[in-house]
Amino acid sequence: MNVTPLEFEKPILELQKQLEDLQRGVESHEIDVSPEVRAINEKIELTRQEIYKNLTAWQRVQIARHTARPYTLDYVRMCCSDFIEVHGDRHIGDDHAMPCGFATIGGIRCVLIGQQKGRDTKENILRNFGCAHPEGYRKALRLMRLAERSRLPIVTLIDTPGAYPGIQSEERNIAEAIAFNLREMMTLTVPIVAVVIGEGGSGGALGIGVANSVLMLENAYYSVISPEGCAAILWKHRQHAPEAAEALKLTASHLLDLAIVDEVIPEPAGGAHYDPETAAHSLAEAVVRHLKKLQPMTGEQLIEHRYQKFRKYGAYEQTVLPVAADS
Repeated sequence: MNVTPLEFEKPILELQKQLEDLQRGVESHEIDVSPEVRAINEKIELTRQEIYKNLTAWQRVQIARHTARPYTLDYVRMCCSDFIEVHGDRHIGDDHAMPCGFATIGGIRCVLIGQQKGRDTKENILRNFGCAHPEGYRKALRLMRLAERSRLPIVTLIDTPGAYPGIQSEERNIAEAIAFNLREMMTLTVPIVAVVIGEGGSGGALGIGVANSVLMLENAYYSVISPEGCAAILWKHRQHAPEAAEALKLTASHLLDLAIVDEVIPEPAGGAHYDPETAAHSLAEAVVRHLKKLQPMTGEQLIEHRYQKFRKYGAYEQTVLPVAADS
């Protein structure tokens, strides 16, 4: 797959060009360069392992935003045997940034809700760059209630920099739409599995993220604010985004340690966009495994399980100070 490399991946690209130049030069000469080819291939593999083993939080954010990365509808195509999309919130209209519908994953019929970005200007305008309006969240909730009536589990795929912050969104009450989803998702009596597949930005992500199991792809991020937004507030300049990304603890490994997510789904070396089929297989396997674990629970048990999960979020340390001796 021809993928545009990120800045920190340039050393791998340079070695690959050296290999191509060597092979091209040999085509017109009968020279055995197999030892040199083998050496360069070994160096490429070592360089790749070294780079991807030591990724910073900011580098993982860059991978999560890569335009070649699989989006929700890509995973639907690769993971689902069928998908019937449902449109509209029955109030304002249809939000193409939030595709929803019925799907079958690993033999399990479910309601699937996701956030969709675009890869070119035309598609990004259609999908509003993955930033849903209030009608997107209301459409999602309509499908969730339909899932509850049909006794179907819910799977959500989170990939958004945040809910749309424009005046149209404010006029239609985006804050209320997200807040209402948070409350209503907590009371649903069917299993909910949420997967952060790319960007998990702010309330826009959490608006479909209240789940019994919260999973996360290895190179995704999940944060209350974007690194650039945090840098603008704390350092007054977005150039400090790398430091902000580190401070926010927004990577999958950080959030697993903090018990914010329940499982990190591994990705192929370099990210899901280098081998989408393998990434999709890993995602589907994890989703099915968690759904099967949740399905035996009753509605009341699922609500309690979800409630206790979110009540445990957050960590603190308590220190008992020694009592000063009377003077």
